[in-house]
Amino acid sequence: MGKGGEREAQTRSYTWEEIQKHNLLTDKWLVIERKVYNISHHYAGEDATDAFQAFHPDINFVRKFLKPLLIGELAPGEPSQDRGKNAQLLEDFRSLRKTAEDMDLFKASPVFFSLCLGHILAMEVLAWLMVSYCGTGWSTTFILSVILAVSQAQAGWLQHDFGHLSVFKKSVWNHVVHKFVIGHLKGASANWWNHRHFQHHAKPNILQKDPDVNMRHLFVLGDTQPVEYGKKKLKFFPYNHQHEYFFFVFPPLLIPVYFHMQIFTTMFKHKFWVDLAWAFSYYIRYFITFIPFYGVLGSMCLLTFVRFMESHWFVWVTQMNHIPMEIDNEKHRDWLSAQLVATCNVEQSFFNDWFSGHLNFQIEHHLFPTMPRHNYHKIAPLVKSLCAKYEVPYEEKPLLKAFSDIVGGDSRQSAWLYNGIG
Repeated sequence: MGKGGEREAQTRSYTWEEIQKHNLLTDKWLVIERKVYNISHHYAGEDATDAFQAFHPDINFVRKFLKPLLIGELAPGEPSQDRGKNAQLLEDFRSLRKTAEDMDLFKASPVFFSLCLGHILAMEVLAWLMVSYCGTGWSTTFILSVILAVSQAQAGWLQHDFGHLSVFKKSVWNHVVHKFVIGHLKGASANWWNHRHFQHHAKPNILQKDPDVNMRHLFVLGDTQPVEYGKKKLKFFPYNHQHEYFFFVFPPLLIPVYFHMQIFTTMFKHKFWVDLAWAFSYYIRYFITFIPFYGVLGSMCLLTFVRFMESHWFVWVTQMNHIPMEIDNEKHRDWLSAQLVATCNVEQSFFNDWFSGHLNFQIEHHLFPTMPRHNYHKIAPLVKSLCAKYEVPYEEKPLLKAFSDIVGGDSRQSAWLYNGIG
């Protein structure tokens, strides 16, 4: 679009009624700071200002990429918020974000993240030293497997930090190190993770928009999906027993089977050759390290067992914050309310912070995904205060209670696994 065309687009005005009509996969408009763009189905027909600010640490840098997508702006008489959202709540939340910026809560600690990476690398070295000096006995191999599983889980939390651009000030360095951590330390794909995970953050627990709750061939989630899908599609699985087969399907198979198939299919299908090279570097390093001790078959069995243990860890931590919460169709809530209804926290302790990679502060993470995780506890009291002011439920629970709620439900709604479609 030339300069004349850009000026013309900027002078065109649209009402919310007009904008909300453009919410189809082939016709998608959204609003950011009163400017109207044709961009993405996730916020089609909505105001995406808070989502835009949440994902982009350098707003000015990103704005230049939006110019070709600019088609106009809100009409002067139109409110900044859509669908009757609480204007004062939106203003207060944006003030809270400004307060967090003034408190330097978006500034990462190099020491913290150096220690995170250091203890992961130390465990990798320790595993090699154990098998080198203690041999390949069953007890040594089991302890070595546990150490490698811990290393993999912690590397998973660390790649999450770089993927959210929450470590370095420059986005490019976050992207580079993200590829190293998720690729060379875990054998996975940064592009695959970004595409999947950012959809989840944009619309958590929204059916058809959050890939993490689209598991209908195995499980039906929440209260709406069992009615709309489960009773009609019993040919796939006996959903009334999903709280029983969950333990044999989801935790043990998610990473070793489903994620691995999806990751490599995605890399080849979309030609993510850089990601593929990083992933191969992980497997080359791993097999060079352990084939001399266990052989090819033994090394493959060891890796499978490590993935098996890591998968249990990953599933219980990642599901405890979302599955017991509301899972439903799109309701077009404001950013604060949408994140709070879909997320809950787990009580803080040194162990909980380390064990979950600070995802026990899931509420703060979802509200401010680019904030370094070591600062979540500082912003949490202010988030609680804002939620109390507008009577937005802020849920926090003990770790074991959070685990049990995955299959047993909580005080507010029936459990997705326990009740199934019964």
